[in-house]
Amino acid sequence: MTTAYRSRKKKVSIVGAGSVGTAIAYACLIRGSADVLALYDTNAAKVRAEVLDLNHGTQFTPPCSVDGGDDIAVTAGSDLVVVTAGAKQKPGQSRLELAAVNVKIVQTLTEQLLSQSPEAIILFVSNPVDIATYAAVQAAGRPYRHRIFGSGTVLDTARLRFLMASKLGVAVENVHAFIVGEHGDSEIPLWSSATIGGVPATAFVGPSGNTLDSAIRDEVATAVVQSAYQIIEGKGATNLAIGLSSAFMVEVVLRDEQRVLPISTLQNGVHDLEGVCLSLPTLVGGGGAGRVLEVPLSEGEREGLHASARALRDVQDSLGL
Repeated sequence: MTTAYRSRKKKVSIVGAGSVGTAIAYACLIRGSADVLALYDTNAAKVRAEVLDLNHGTQFTPPCSVDGGDDIAVTAGSDLVVVTAGAKQKPGQSRLELAAVNVKIVQTLTEQLLSQSPEAIILFVSNPVDIATYAAVQAAGRPYRHRIFGSGTVLDTARLRFLMASKLGVAVENVHAFIVGEHGDSEIPLWSSATIGGVPATAFVGPSGNTLDSAIRDEVATAVVQSAYQIIEGKGATNLAIGLSSAFMVEVVLRDEQRVLPISTLQNGVHDLEGVCLSLPTLVGGGGAGRVLEVPLSEGEREGLHASARALRDVQDSLGL
């Protein structure tokens, strides 16, 4: 962490005071992710209530001032903006079906947010996040492509690691694996590079003799894809884990940690992918999205990744992006 990133106060704005936006704000508050939090939402009564509720808990958290309102000017001077605004995913609805509605919101918001905070990093969480991120980069222009990125498959990767750890009976911290591609139905687990404590995941034997054979791997991959649908069916929205993962990403940027995360960025040639936003392991730090890493892929993984890219491009084309 550089001295510059330690010394001055950091402001994070969150756009959208719904279940996801407030979960992110709450996670940032209790984790001490930022010095200043600002919530923006067009629903004035809702955002005022959420700000009041958060402020009532500040005695019990690391120091942080919390403000908010229905005027986008409340976001001015942000170091990082997290965008959650958009139509909510309904039970049984795919993330890509949300695209047409949310792209228009994203395009307008991107220009407004950059006018308030010209130097800000913008993290998109709104679904479908890959399409939203692509629309935002197009609206802002390619010079902004490192400063605009999506949450991508960071949460999907956490789900994968949790399930792998559960199946093998080991601590999740020892599991290293990635989900890549679309944040959605065509996403790909990279089994060929997954490891447990340095041992290839496909060869690892757990304390009780557990292994990740092909049937278990298929079961885990399906469970990762179905996780969001299952949660939405049961309680209407996924919010707690995305709140925590978003707060983590905020910290990685504000503390210039240079971590490798599977965020969604505009691809520029790695694995022969261009003109689409999707997730690959990427260095993330104070400048936003850095170098995309060319992780070795099996032939099947490469084919799956390109199929995921084609699915996203088809949606982009249908929306005239």
